[in-house]
Parts: sequence; C-alpha cells; structure tokens
Amino acid sequence: MQIIRFELRAEFITLDRLLKATGLAASGGGAKSMVADGRVQVDGRDELRKTAKLRAGQVVSLAGARIRLLPPGSAAALPLEGADPVPPPAG
Repeated sequence: MQIIRFELRAEFITLDRLLKATGLAASGGGAKSMVADGRVQVDGRDELRKTAKLRAGQVVSLAGARIRLLPPGSAAALPLEGADPVPPPAG
C-alpha cells in the first residue's frame, strides 16, 4: 500500500483537490467520480461529499493508497520513512 504524507498549505483542502494534488486522480473530474462511486474513505468511513473539507490529522484511504494530512510547515520536520533520524549538530 502506498502511504502519502500530504502537507496542507492552508487550514483545509477539499477531497477532490487532494486526490488530484496527490496524483491519485488524473483530473478533477476523475477525483469526483472516485468519490461519487464510493471508493474513498475518510478516517475509516465512506465519504460521498466530493468537496468535503479535510484538515490536519485526517486520513484518506482508497484502493492501494492512504494519505495522512499534515499541518502546514510540518513535513520538513519529519524524517523520511526508513531513514535514521539525523542527530542535531554538536554545539
């Protein structure tokens, strides 16, 4: 399963825009179709609202992928998966 960490740029992003921004949908229309067909879950529950507002901490799931929403400015502080954390410089 592909796990995507998506850093928000604002307080929220709509579900259809998230699917397009992550490349899981080729277009906005494709994203809306995925949601309308019931193929997307938010926090473990089916989500049928194409423009549902998603906020940091929520998890979006669909076949083969899971997206974790991060607050603005947080992605740079996270280590890459499987990488050893870098110790702070000696000083």
